[in-house]
Amino acid sequence: MNLKTKSKQVIEVDGLKFKDLNNNGVLDAYEDWRLSSRERAENLVSLMNIDEKVGMLMINQLGMGKAKKEGENTEILDEVFEKADGTPMKSLDKYPTTETIEKLHMRHFILRDNMPNEDINEWINKLNEVAEATRLGIPVVVASNSRNEFSSKLLAENLEKLPFSLYPGTLGIAAAVQGDLEQGEGYKIIDDFAKYSKNEWLDSGIRKGYMYMADVVTDPRWQRTDGTFGEEPELISEIIARLIKGFQGEELNEDSIALTIKHFPGGGARENGFDPHYKEGKWNVYRTEGSLENYHLPPFIEAAKHNPSSMMPYYSAPSIEKSHFQSFDGEAIPFEEVGMAFNHYILNNLLRDKLGFTGYINSDTGIMGKTGWGVEDLTVPGRFAKAINAGTDLISGTNQVKDLKKAITTNLISPQRIDQANVNILIEMFDLGLFDNKTYVGDQPVMDEATKKEAEEAAYQTHLKSVTLLKNNNVLPVKGQKLFVKAFGRGEEETEKYQELLLKDVKALNIEIVEDYKEADIAALFLYPVSGSYFDATPGLLELEICEDKPNIALNGDTYKETTLSNFYELNKIVDYMHENGKKIVTSVNMILPWILENVEKKSNALLVGYDTFPGAVLEVILGQFSPIGKLPLTLPKNSKVIGVDEYGVSISRNDVPGYDKDKYMREGMTYAYVDQAGNEYRSGFGLNY
Repeated sequence: MNLKTKSKQVIEVDGLKFKDLNNNGVLDAYEDWRLSSRERAENLVSLMNIDEKVGMLMINQLGMGKAKKEGENTEILDEVFEKADGTPMKSLDKYPTTETIEKLHMRHFILRDNMPNEDINEWINKLNEVAEATRLGIPVVVASNSRNEFSSKLLAENLEKLPFSLYPGTLGIAAAVQGDLEQGEGYKIIDDFAKYSKNEWLDSGIRKGYMYMADVVTDPRWQRTDGTFGEEPELISEIIARLIKGFQGEELNEDSIALTIKHFPGGGARENGFDPHYKEGKWNVYRTEGSLENYHLPPFIEAAKHNPSSMMPYYSAPSIEKSHFQSFDGEAIPFEEVGMAFNHYILNNLLRDKLGFTGYINSDTGIMGKTGWGVEDLTVPGRFAKAINAGTDLISGTNQVKDLKKAITTNLISPQRIDQANVNILIEMFDLGLFDNKTYVGDQPVMDEATKKEAEEAAYQTHLKSVTLLKNNNVLPVKGQKLFVKAFGRGEEETEKYQELLLKDVKALNIEIVEDYKEADIAALFLYPVSGSYFDATPGLLELEICEDKPNIALNGDTYKETTLSNFYELNKIVDYMHENGKKIVTSVNMILPWILENVEKKSNALLVGYDTFPGAVLEVILGQFSPIGKLPLTLPKNSKVIGVDEYGVSISRNDVPGYDKDKYMREGMTYAYVDQAGNEYRSGFGLNY
């Protein structure tokens, strides 16, 4: 075992080597890698003081020095080693990094910067060098949201320098898997995705993933839909189970990436699409009998069977007034109208006792602030107490150590519960080998160049398989006709970046295109719409107005402040010209929400959808270089009426029921799914082949 240290000694006992992390010259139980992780964690907690225990129960965002903007100090050591000298820090934690580790005793950090592996390795090693020099030598663990899917957030990045293979969005992965299942290929995409991605994460040194979303989409306006695997509980359950096994292994070990499955007990039951990042979305609403047990819980039930390292409850609170009676396994679920991280029954009786979950519970970011639904009147120490006593172990998005310490010293939380939470969290760190030979990273990369190419090829094949053909009036594949391509995003800057990406793929594929649509036989229009943000209280308009220039109208009749797509004038000009001159329109829509496609479909001779899919993959399908197999992971609503809200604020279609089952609860004479001019119903699982 390679026990690298920077400031502490290595001692030898019984002919074996161990790190003397507290420098006392004696082998303590927590330093003994022969013992179980639980034994080591319990011993370490017995040696920790209250301040060290408090710091261990928080995780906060931390930035890398090398990720700073041009003109700012870009030396990685400056941010890591900056001392508390009165100089203000321009970061969310507001403390110098060294002070955060040494004085706040925090050991968990969220990294959001995208940098090459050598920079991430250096940064993590510097953090651990500071941590090792502290009294007990407790190492640092770095967490991140998923990094192996392409999205608009990466448009400004140099994709070639990123150390992670980029798949389509998770909706695209689900679309590709469904296509493979129809082809008899099983879940190989997921198994390969987990295998390659895990090794890329190991090489980066990021050992904890805030991933993946096991939420079932049941309201089409939910702004987090694009991070899910769609609306089919059975499909999502199988995907999540395979991801846990692929990233973690049968048991968490030093070659694992620890996963945090989110957002328990399912974030999809949104009230009219509003997200709980803002007060309009604070409620989980279960208007349908059995919806929690039948639709939302199955992926988490399956996840718990495979022992994910942690689970993350959502911000939202279950509404008593707006919900129908819910039960699980024949027992009524008593709703307490507080956010899930504060909800004792949800976390203990349901997640731990009934589902058998044994890992630790990691809150979503910010529950001590504006997203503490149901506990708004509590003080910050009171909120800490409510969450930790309810069963939450690690509080995300805070470094308010004084407030948590006050909750303990004023007896709002028992010392026993604080110790239990610390043990729960530390077990993961011991399992991952962070106290032993995995403290410092980058010495022995897992991925060689050949394997990296395999990973990139597997990712690109998934892009190809994700492309879903919805309509084809004898237009595709394009063979010999003059082709014009144009991207449209929301806003001029985003449109330019998508156009650059599109033309880059055109060049890479050696495709001949014309620069003027008037010279083309076929215009391929790539639409990248965006509807609101889950950080803003917007109604989530789904309708893409491709045929008219008019203000976007919200469901309540007000002018909608967001726009799904910019530059309708140019878009419509191209569409009108092509149709007036007997030419064809091929439209590719980026499906980050289940858009209402009536206007687009009627104006398109062929219609495809991708899911943060590389435009080159869509082009290959358009040109017949790859035959489409992707299937919709979501049911697309017919029109704005079927997702409309009545005078009582109740949605016409059930917010807590997936699209494929909404017709069971629609008003008489109404159906939910869109049916195109050829009679095809755009339900989950639909997709044409050539």
